[in-house]
Amino acid sequence: MPKLHTRRWACLSVLKHREVVSACLFLLLTCGFVAAQTPLRIAAAADLQPVLPALISVFEKNSGIHVAVSYASSATLAAQILSGAPFDLFLAADTSFPQKVIAGGRAEESAPVMYARGTLVLWARKDALHGAPLTVQFLSDPKVTRIAIANPAHAPYGRAAIATLHGLGVYDALQNKLVYAENIAQAAQYAASGNAQCGLISQTLAESAALRASGAYIAIPASDYPPIEQGAVLIKGAQQSVAAQKFLQWILSSQGQSLLAAGGLMRAQ
Repeated sequence: MPKLHTRRWACLSVLKHREVVSACLFLLLTCGFVAAQTPLRIAAAADLQPVLPALISVFEKNSGIHVAVSYASSATLAAQILSGAPFDLFLAADTSFPQKVIAGGRAEESAPVMYARGTLVLWARKDALHGAPLTVQFLSDPKVTRIAIANPAHAPYGRAAIATLHGLGVYDALQNKLVYAENIAQAAQYAASGNAQCGLISQTLAESAALRASGAYIAIPASDYPPIEQGAVLIKGAQQSVAAQKFLQWILSSQGQSLLAAGGLMRAQ
């Protein structure tokens, strides 16, 4: 009887050991699957909305890494990151907001990495132009009652718009006509929907198929506003830090820079 009792416990011990091993293997496999499925999370300035999908498509195809993007104003995204939002990479519309992320201890870099330069344009609906060519003088046309711009407190392109109006000497005359949007994509939407006759927006948005079909644009001379140097930072402690580094290297590559340029951004160098 004692021998039978001992054998029975030995068998039970082996079974329990196998169960524990099986459970551990299952957890390892499950965790590995979840990790493999965790996307690279990018916080991207709203001006990148028409441009980034093409770059992401090529990157995903070549790397097998899935990318998820959140678009908003640079100020909104910086505030979210500083509050602990789980992003891996921040692509801003300037360098001041990445610098705030650095100052807040949430970035890997000690300085933003410039990945592109932006261009401010004046865009107007075709039906507002009545067949006339678009010039900056259109801003002062009495028929123009609403001009869409991004909020300068939140969006670098909004600051560029205000600087342009001051540079042209028309800010005082036009300030009551300004319609402030949360970000540059929303400013473009205001103009495209007819809620404003025109807008000072990014070239990336003006180059989108919808806005090219419904309106026309002219570039604002670069001398009329401070340079829009668009910077990036890797987020400290990011879950997909390696993937984030790969994506940043990709957009800085020759092919990545060419795709950004095709979408309305100037090359970083």
